[in-house]
Amino acid sequence: MLPADKLPTPDPGNTLSMLSGIRILDLTTSIAGPYATLLLADMGASIVKVERPGRGDDARAWGPPFLDGESLWFLSVNRNKQSIALDYSNPAGLNALHALVKEADVIIVNQVARSQKKLGIDCATLRAINSRLIHVSITGFGLTGSNSDQPCYDLIAEGYSGVMDLTGEACHGPQKVGTPAADLLAGSDAALATLAALVGRGQTGLGQSIDVSMVESMTRFMTPRIVPYLGSGELPIRSGGKDSVIAIYQLFDTADRPIVLGLGNDGIWSRFCQTIGRPDMADKPGYADNAGRRAARKEIVVEIQATLIRHGREHWLALFAEARIPAGPINSLDEVIRDRTLSERGLFYSVQRGSVSIPQVGLGIQFDGNNRTFRKAPPRLGEDTQAVFDSWLGWGDEQLSALDAAGVL
Repeated sequence: MLPADKLPTPDPGNTLSMLSGIRILDLTTSIAGPYATLLLADMGASIVKVERPGRGDDARAWGPPFLDGESLWFLSVNRNKQSIALDYSNPAGLNALHALVKEADVIIVNQVARSQKKLGIDCATLRAINSRLIHVSITGFGLTGSNSDQPCYDLIAEGYSGVMDLTGEACHGPQKVGTPAADLLAGSDAALATLAALVGRGQTGLGQSIDVSMVESMTRFMTPRIVPYLGSGELPIRSGGKDSVIAIYQLFDTADRPIVLGLGNDGIWSRFCQTIGRPDMADKPGYADNAGRRAARKEIVVEIQATLIRHGREHWLALFAEARIPAGPINSLDEVIRDRTLSERGLFYSVQRGSVSIPQVGLGIQFDGNNRTFRKAPPRLGEDTQAVFDSWLGWGDEQLSALDAAGVL
């Protein structure tokens, strides 16, 4: 039995529908673009993935691991979407795409500006067809600037942004974040910008061009580290998370497994000292405020560590929870899935595609207590081609047969 087989199925009831009636064409591949449209789909938008015949989204091939013949990376970001297979590098295919553009509210692409223009999917071309269209580009470096023509993946953006230089222990080299952070941040930015543009269109009647740079999204993520450097001249260095502006904000070992502590204000510091049986530390000269504790951080950490090592993780976490002290475990993914709070809020579930349970991570946002988003399992390549052309354009067998004969389906 796979872990997915143990997950609950989606709660019944009405799904989120704030974006019901919004039609979005998704021409992107990999993670950033599909993650953007996943967020919009979860809120009720109608998403049509336009994929290359025979190959589809690059992420379909990213494995192992695979499930039901599909990459699990692909399955993680493509629920609630329809898939059509269409080669729009062919004139007949481009004409079909442009027909869909006339009916769309939003189109999201992840090609650089030069490729967009060559393929006929740039903003100027498409908004000439539909002035209300919101055109969203997600690229590595943006549509302008000296690097605008360069390809990019999450790894590249993490390196550019400085996050890799500050992640990990000082004794080791730069370290990537353990999830495609730049992809997910750029995707979130694209979804946020799309929502803002939809509001703006409601006021002006016109679409907009949105330009999202993965490197800029990832760099903005570093704002709380960049601004202190700019304002102080102090260059932060890789420290394994031991150089926070909060004096005690790091990992500690216990008798069995490590925990993390965040003692963010003087009240928490005082409660912490009482809870671990060291009230003397709360009133010790120089320890009364965060600035003093930062100056004495090394000696304080030694004293805390000497105390915490006497008992195991669960002992301390229970005490800290009772005293409302911010603390937590270092969970492995199997422990994350079993977490009671996350399970109670319905974050993890599985959906059936045939006889196979497809695992999903939910939106994690509730609207009036409603977090139900699931409407459709991640699609097989091109499974909705006929349905989309029929529902969007009213095209029947004759038009689809012509496209098939042109070799674009």
